[in-house]
This record gives sequence, structure tokens and C-alpha cells, in this order.
Amino acid sequence: MRLSQGTIKNQHPCFSGEAHLNRGRIHLPVSPACNIQCRFCKRSITQTGPERYEQRPGLSGALIRPEEALDVVRRALDLCPEITVVGIAGPGDTLATYHALETFDRIHRAYPGLIKCLSTNGLLLEPYVDELFRVGVRTLTVTVNGVDPGILAQICSQVILKGVRYEGREGAARLIEAQKRGIRKAADRGILVKINIVLIPRINGSHIAEIARTVKTSGAGIINIIPLIPQEEPPAFTVAPDCTELSAARETAEAYLPVFRHCRHCRADAVGIPGQQDLSPLLYGYQERELTFSHG
Repeated sequence: MRLSQGTIKNQHPCFSGEAHLNRGRIHLPVSPACNIQCRFCKRSITQTGPERYEQRPGLSGALIRPEEALDVVRRALDLCPEITVVGIAGPGDTLATYHALETFDRIHRAYPGLIKCLSTNGLLLEPYVDELFRVGVRTLTVTVNGVDPGILAQICSQVILKGVRYEGREGAARLIEAQKRGIRKAADRGILVKINIVLIPRINGSHIAEIARTVKTSGAGIINIIPLIPQEEPPAFTVAPDCTELSAARETAEAYLPVFRHCRHCRADAVGIPGQQDLSPLLYGYQERELTFSHG
């Protein structure tokens, strides 16, 4: 089944405000490693009891193996028939290992009509675009937090590429150029590209227009600005943007591209319709799963 870009967007709860209210998604936590280190990021395997549950990107109650994914999707559709999207968003980067591609290959063969969606930092996007398209990926989210190496170096402390560790401005510059090439190739291939920007007021708050302008030139079609969730990091990462700062950033970006305004900070194992009950603890049976994660 071939879906048009308009149909895909209208059925994707992370690309369409209307679909966000009545369409579901499942995130399959199959990606076990990451190839960059962002200073704000605290990806982890977490317990999911009511007293421990956190709602933020990068978290999962466990990892599953690619060969388990098809059964997980079948059970998810029984729990939530409104699911239109199968996504992979972590807990590591989805292209740092081959797990996401293997998983999508299995899912696409069984469910060609479901939308396949990948989230990535974009470091390895360019060489995998054709293979992603082959396994059914038609929507893509790339996190771009800076397009100036001096700014991004304050956010991303290291990049690991082909076994070599790059730090500071050199690592940031390599990531920026890889993201631009990957976004362009994906857009040219017919994949809808959304850009996530983590708004860190003291670092990239005045950089939003440049990011938006750059990703538009590269071929992106929509932007989602995510307010920083403070973690245990240097002072610049301990203050979340207030509503005025977030609104201003969205208005700035909207001068270049449409802005998605309904983000729920979904976990890497989210299941169901955004904003409604998360079915992941019921679906995954965490106590039986592998509880490991690596930043690479």
C-alpha cells in the first residue's frame, strides 16, 4: 500500500495536530547504543511503577530485540487499534546499530500500511537513507540543536564516528554537516522530515532562526521545539525555558517552517494515543526484559 505524503502526515500524531488527538503510535525500544553525548541527555532504562515513572524522551523500561518486535506490534494493535505509526526513537540513537533497520524490515513486510517513523541525531543518516526507504520509513525526525559549531559544542560534548571520538568544535562541525547532508538526501528521497530542537535558553535561545533557516534549506518540512528538561549537568542546563521563551522560539521558527505544538515528550517505549493512557507497562512486561543501555 502506497500512502501519499499528505495522507501520511494527516495520520501521524507527531506531525499533525488533528491526528494527535485520535491516532496512536508505538515506539519500539530496540536501539541499545548512542554515538554522541549531549550534556542535557539522560537516556536510561527505568522502572515504571507510579512512583518511578518519568515522561521524557530517551527513557525506556527495557530493551526488546528486533525479532520480538513483530509480536509486540501485533499485541499493541489489539490493545490500541487506533495505532497508525510504528516508530523507533531509542533509547539510544536508532542508526548507531543496525537494530532499527532490522526491526523495520520485519514490520514493513507484515504491516506495509502502517507508517514507519525513525528518530535520530542524524550523524549516520546520509548513508542509510536508501535502506530506510526500502524498509518502509516515510517519516523522519532529526534532532538539530545548533548549526554553529561554537554553539553546538556547548550542547554536544562528543561525537563518535567510525570508532573515532571527536570533541568540542570539531565534533560539533562533523555532526552539523552530517545532519545537513542526511536531511537533504532524505527529503529528496520523498521522506517527510521533522526537526526537533531542544530549547536551551542560555545557549541556543537566540539561535532558533538560524537553525530553522538552515534545516528548511536542507529540505525539512516541519519543526518541533522541545523545552529543556533540566538534568544533573552544568548550570546552563538546569533552567527550563518559561512559557514566554518557548512561545517566542516557536514564533521565530514559524517564520520559516510550520511548527508542531502538541509534543508530549514521549518516551522511547510509548504506546497508545498521545496524552491518553500509556500502555507500555501493560504491553512490554518489563520484568522479563533485558535492562541494559550503552552510550557507545
